[in-house]
Amino acid sequence: MVVNNITSTHPVAFVLMGIPGLEHLHIWISIPFCSAYTLALLGNCTLLLIIRVDAALHEPMYLFLAMLAAVDLVLSSSTLPKMLALFWFRDREIGFYACLVQMFFLHSFAIMESAMLLAMAFDRYVAICRPLHYTTILTKPLIIKIGVAAVTRAVTLMTPLPFLLRRFHYCQGTAIAHCYCEHMAVVRLACGDTWFNNIYGIAVAMFIVVLDLLFVVLSYIFILQAVLQLASPEACYKAFGTCVSHIGAILAFYTPVIISSVMHRVARQTAPHVHILLANFYLLFPPMVNPIIYGVKTKQIRERVLGLFLRKDVKGE
Repeated sequence: MVVNNITSTHPVAFVLMGIPGLEHLHIWISIPFCSAYTLALLGNCTLLLIIRVDAALHEPMYLFLAMLAAVDLVLSSSTLPKMLALFWFRDREIGFYACLVQMFFLHSFAIMESAMLLAMAFDRYVAICRPLHYTTILTKPLIIKIGVAAVTRAVTLMTPLPFLLRRFHYCQGTAIAHCYCEHMAVVRLACGDTWFNNIYGIAVAMFIVVLDLLFVVLSYIFILQAVLQLASPEACYKAFGTCVSHIGAILAFYTPVIISSVMHRVARQTAPHVHILLANFYLLFPPMVNPIIYGVKTKQIRERVLGLFLRKDVKGE
């Protein structure tokens, strides 16, 4: 049942419309969504478990990977359970404050993911460009400070959003044309002057993507210079091979973001469900593929995963 009661400032609840134009396919669309979420849960929990129990993996690279896995778990879990309830049970209603909380977690942890990828780029830069100082530069206190800084930046940037949205009247209805509470989808329902919300949302997105991606690219320029100065092709291949997993994670995160941004500005006449599917892909794809990328390309992770399952098989026999 949809709640339409309105308080003096905001609705009691919003109604999530899912994917407009594809409502008749919600059940079928839920199958790949549920599969991707299941893979994300299994993969990231496995990474966290392996890194937690194996002291040999308590190195900077794997500690950053554990942070990335934790962020991916929260990022996907902030939207997928409600989304699947919408697809399976037509549970479209979401409370006003629940919507704001979902929005806060969604955008905050997306910012944290970008920060973790930047931290991992710094890790690869130190490992390849200053290998003799690796353990003295990337100490555990510094890693903790980097993690705290990533959380602080995200929370600081996203805390204003719920308070900004709470002050609006919502005279455009309560139906959000999306699968979850995305900032701009909620702003479109508000009355009054929303220019600050529009500018703030775009400014934060541009600041995070451009700044973080710029530093990631700079890190890899220095890494490439250092790799090309190595004496043998084998050494070059081995050094750059340690970066392949991280490059894959960067592409998995930033490519959907860039494509979605370009589509919003260039292909404005595109059907709304295309934009919504792209937004969902951006939320689901990185948490699903990051454990696969690191599990396949990182020897230490691959060996621990295989060892974990082999031990289970032996016990089963």
